[in-house]
Amino acid sequence: MPGLDASNGATEVVGDIGTLSLELFTDTCQHILSYLQGLTRGVDSSQISNTFQRNGVNLDENALQSIIRFLMLTFRSAGKSNLSAGDLVSKLEEGCTQWPKASLQVVHKLWTEQGPLVHSQQEVQALLSIGQLVDMQWKLGMAVSSDTCRSLNSPFVSVLLKIVEPSGQISQKSFEMTIPQFQNFHKQFKEMAAVLETV
Repeated sequence: MPGLDASNGATEVVGDIGTLSLELFTDTCQHILSYLQGLTRGVDSSQISNTFQRNGVNLDENALQSIIRFLMLTFRSAGKSNLSAGDLVSKLEEGCTQWPKASLQVVHKLWTEQGPLVHSQQEVQALLSIGQLVDMQWKLGMAVSSDTCRSLNSPFVSVLLKIVEPSGQISQKSFEMTIPQFQNFHKQFKEMAAVLETV
């Protein structure tokens, strides 16, 4: 499995995992497994960080992100390969000998319970590997200066989309439209919503 050997920094990440209580480690794994099963829209690292801080664990942001990426890669790869819990634990032990036994027992238990669900979701995502819209905001504005616009003082709509990429990271996309373009955009969304209600 890629990313699970010591040369890719697994030893350092596993060392940081070893500083977590079993409850915090289980909670972090559960966040990631919930996302990989399609039950949540993404992995909220700020929520995990707040939980760590409330429990007296002060990892820097890079260490936290490394743990999340490592666990996400581990569980996603195991899901795609349809590994059993025993095989997953063996691969982790082969990749790094520093794993605390209790942490591996948590991984074994969680993967036994949720691995098949992650595998099913990974198969579906392989077919539909596109981002998912999680939030859309818009506001009306007035153009007062522009390099490309001939007529100033014309209204426009600014749209901000938040999208969860297939990797699990949330990205933002923004664009501007004229009022007629926005009206057409709105009409198309209403048509899509009507079609989705019939599914």
